[in-house]
Amino acid sequence: MKLHCFDRKFFHSSPSLTPIQLPSPMETHLWYVIPREVKSESLLNKYLDILSPCEKENVFQMRGEEPRKNALLARALVRTTIARYQINSQVSPRSLRFKKNIHGKPELEWQFSDHGLSPPLHFNISHTSSLVACGVTMNSQIGIDVEEKHRTIKHNILTFARRYFSKDEVQYLAAILDPEVQRQEFVKLWTLKEAYVKALGRGFSGAPFKTFTIRYKGVAGGSFNPLEDLNPEALQMVVDSFDDPIELTSNWQFVLLELVGSHYAAICMENNVDIEGKRTVPVKLTVWKTIPFLEDECVSGTDAVKTVSGLK
Repeated sequence: MKLHCFDRKFFHSSPSLTPIQLPSPMETHLWYVIPREVKSESLLNKYLDILSPCEKENVFQMRGEEPRKNALLARALVRTTIARYQINSQVSPRSLRFKKNIHGKPELEWQFSDHGLSPPLHFNISHTSSLVACGVTMNSQIGIDVEEKHRTIKHNILTFARRYFSKDEVQYLAAILDPEVQRQEFVKLWTLKEAYVKALGRGFSGAPFKTFTIRYKGVAGGSFNPLEDLNPEALQMVVDSFDDPIELTSNWQFVLLELVGSHYAAICMENNVDIEGKRTVPVKLTVWKTIPFLEDECVSGTDAVKTVSGLK
């Protein structure tokens, strides 16, 4: 397992951000904020101040105080996280510009690079009502998803799975007799599949969940087994795609985590094409808990971050 950090904790007495070195090849940086811990109205106003007019409008259009706060924290986390990775010059969170690809995935439109070349920095964001997370990579597309571990499923799980999941995934869930374990495995699968389609940059409509299966590498017959029955070498996840088995599935790695004991977090990242031989390189991960402009804490290697699978 490659979880690492340097100085464990930083505090800020003024609106500043601690600069962070860019991720190395096949490294992911994951930043998260817990909304209930952000209570200062003046701090929330500072976050609002760094948003674009369009972002502010989107925040104010949310119905309810909690959804507005979460939308504000999501945009503020993206801007403050990216601004930490200063490339040749100081970057203000407010000055960052974004664009969307043809499927609507947000991307960075960098304005500060030399010779007109944009740094190959990629990011993705996900949030629930109780946690907001942002992942960052270099030279590798990334998709992340976070879900509450105790997320309730309004419908019958197997009925819901048959609507959205592949046949193999439904068979896996149907074989689980314990309803609570079945629910947990459903949430894990949903989180992994969501991260994958976000990494592809196509979204749910461009890569419907039913068109691919996520399974553990080395498991016979393309099926699943409970994690406790697998050895560490079998914990690498792979994708079997029914539509495009070469283009869509051979170039991705997954990490599945538990965050702060209450959430599953899935990370899907593209294998770095700049690595010689394009061999599979184990993903490295560094995780920070943050309240932007106030406090940053590296939580890699602590009880706040537990690996379910994907790191060696």
